[in-house]
Amino acid sequence: MTKTILATGGAGYIGSHVTVELIRAGYRVIVLDNFENSDPAVIDRIQTLTGTEIDVVQTDVASTSAVTRALRHFDVDAVIHLAGKKAVGESVANPLLYHRDNLGGMTSLLWAMEAAGVERLVFSSSATVYGMPEKLPIDETAATGVTSPYGRTKLICEEIIEDVAAARAGFSAISLRYFNPVGADPSGLIGESPSGIPNNLFPYVAQTAAGLRPRVQVFGADYDTRDGSGLRDYIHVADLARGHVAAVEHLLGTRTGDRRHLRINLGTGEGHTVLEVISAFSNASGVDVPYEIVARRPGDVAASVADPALAQELLGWRATQTLDRMCRDHWRFQQAEVERSRFGGHRHNGSVVSLDRKEARL
Repeated sequence: MTKTILATGGAGYIGSHVTVELIRAGYRVIVLDNFENSDPAVIDRIQTLTGTEIDVVQTDVASTSAVTRALRHFDVDAVIHLAGKKAVGESVANPLLYHRDNLGGMTSLLWAMEAAGVERLVFSSSATVYGMPEKLPIDETAATGVTSPYGRTKLICEEIIEDVAAARAGFSAISLRYFNPVGADPSGLIGESPSGIPNNLFPYVAQTAAGLRPRVQVFGADYDTRDGSGLRDYIHVADLARGHVAAVEHLLGTRTGDRRHLRINLGTGEGHTVLEVISAFSNASGVDVPYEIVARRPGDVAASVADPALAQELLGWRATQTLDRMCRDHWRFQQAEVERSRFGGHRHNGSVVSLDRKEARL
């Protein structure tokens, strides 16, 4: 029997790729999204990629009653919670926004899941919960700590899940600690296309290569790394999406074990500096991407690299895509976005379910 997964934030950058991989794996996916930071046209692109019509619930995850009705209406088996705000710099400037949306969204979702009797959750967490790492690579036993309000909300969300798992018999969850998702689907149909100035490196580099930005700002060149710029574990978003499928299969299968809340890294185990990424993207795009060194950004750490061994052991998952592939796929998407912008977008024509009188339809 086909299992049904509710993906909060399922039209976003990571969410759209997760939705595609879940459908390809044989799941029915319900997308719940308020489209604050995503484009309804992405739903059509997902349907093109998968050949499957998707049910969409347009609401905010903070609306407990609407989420509860969605869970009941579609008889959901598990939830993947991807909705929330994610920019480190923005969280430093506006911490209350992050506490309201990220923590409020999590507690609202868990209330709704309890009301609807849904007992399986995959949470989109982050490697920022490790704060300033004491050693590299970072495994799941490493001490946690935070350097930004964004990271604090992710860590608190994990702790909320831990409390629920301890209190509620039958409930189980996996918090996936992402390192740095980048790249795009090879089709060029879906990828990271932020509104306004990008907060993440890859879309900024891509927009600069496309001539939409004058140059990339490199935040700090005096870190203790091989070239002085920040070093990160970049993971192709398609690999990350497959990790969510593996996590869902683990929770819905018979291999749940005794622990009801698992924290699992998703990363490659390899690190690349900002300057190395700019060089790799220049090679992939054929454009010499200009950059300038500026002051360090508040909340950033010098280096962060995953130890992905636990994901391999428990989920049978590992990353396979190279930095070159990440750059090529992202550049293909960026070029397609430029072409799409010339002709204008289009709106989702599939099924949109409104379960709250305050919700707006697409």
